[in-house]
Formats: sequence, structure tokens, C-alpha cells
Amino acid sequence: MGTVFSFDVRGGEPGSVRTAVAEAVAGLHRADEVFSTYRDDSEVSRLARGELALDTCAPEVAEVLELAAEAERVSDGWFSTRYEGRLDPTGIVKGWAVERAARRIAAEVSGVRGVSVNGGGDVQLLGTPGAARPWRVGVSDPLRPGGLAAVVSAAGAAELAVATSGSAERGAHVVDPRTRRSAVTDLLSVTVVAPRLTWADCWATAAFAMGAREGLRWLESLPGVEGLLITAGDEVRCTGGLAAWLG
Repeated sequence: MGTVFSFDVRGGEPGSVRTAVAEAVAGLHRADEVFSTYRDDSEVSRLARGELALDTCAPEVAEVLELAAEAERVSDGWFSTRYEGRLDPTGIVKGWAVERAARRIAAEVSGVRGVSVNGGGDVQLLGTPGAARPWRVGVSDPLRPGGLAAVVSAAGAAELAVATSGSAERGAHVVDPRTRRSAVTDLLSVTVVAPRLTWADCWATAAFAMGAREGLRWLESLPGVEGLLITAGDEVRCTGGLAAWLG
């Protein structure tokens, strides 16, 4: 998936934690082997070329494509699994894989009270790091390298995810599904806060492609979802309920 992953697990027996993290890392490598569009031998690449049928692929492929179809429906096509006419579900895979890794650790290790998995700046949080101590995630300021635009606090949430899409670090990598070209937008970044990283990652990508006005309006319409949008003009726009997650 071309990025760095980090794990923070609180509680549980150390040996069990190490084993669960190792298995989660193996799962991330497995996701890359199955879904990478840069590998000619990946199942997704072979599926796109017609060399495999969906029912002969690993079960995760059908699961991810079903989730991606739902994301495309909810976003009215602004989220898409097509790139240059080919199947490309990578826009959903990272968030899905990180969320799955976090849930796997939380489910498999007895006594774990908190799990944080960070994949390239997109984070799935479960539980808490300690008594009366919530998880906190800094949101990078795209106009001020090293600075923070906000800090998201997971206080009061059993699960929370934070995902950012933008051009500051990776350049113009978000594609407008209508033109099949790099999205021309007035935004530098969109950060989405939601319970599940699978959806937070998708919604951040879709809202970024929409642009500031339409993206904000659309995020406001999604239940349980909040957003922070930063424009090229250094304007910050937020959904109405975001303030509850800042601190």
C-alpha cells in the first residue's frame, strides 16, 4: 500500500499482543498482495484483465468491492473504483485494511483496553489508552509543514476514525470520476471523523473531489460523520458537529 503503519496497543499480555500485531501486519501484507494494482500477479490485477472470475478470488475481494459499490452509491459516484477504465479499488483498501487490523487485535487479545492503528496518517481508534485518557489525533496543516490544523479527541467514543485526503503530501492523486483526470478543486485537504475508517477514508476522498462547497454540504448530510476542510485560500470550513470532537 506504499505507506507506513504504526500500532499502539494498551493492555493485554505482552506476548499475546506481539502475536496479534504480527498477525495484523501479515494481514496488511496479504491485502497488498491481493489488491495492489502495481503487481501484475495480484488478484485484483488478474481480475481486471479477465484472468480470474470474482468467485475464484479470495473472499476479501468480493467484500471490498461490495463496500466500494456502497461508497459509490452514497457519494453519487464521486467515489469510484475505476481508474483509466480499469478496476482499481485502492481508494478503499487502505482504510478497510487498517480498520480490520485494529479490530482483529482488539478481538484476539484478552485484556486490551485500547487499540490505535495508523496507516499513512489515517487512524482507527478503539477503546481508550487509559483511565480518563482519550485517544487524540493531530490533523496536519497543509499550509504550514509540521503544524497542526486541529486535534481530534476520541473522548466518549468506543470507536473513532480520522482520515485525511488532500494534495499537500501526495500531490494531485485524487481523480475526478466525471473527467477521469486529477480533481480540480479549491481544497488542499479534507479530514473526516467517523466511527469506521473504511468509510472515513472513502468520504474524505469523495468530498475532496467535490470541492469545498459541495463537499461540506454532502458531509453534513451523512449521519455520524464530521469534516474539516481547508481551502487553497487558507479558509477552514467545518461541519456543524465537528467541535464536539476537538480537544
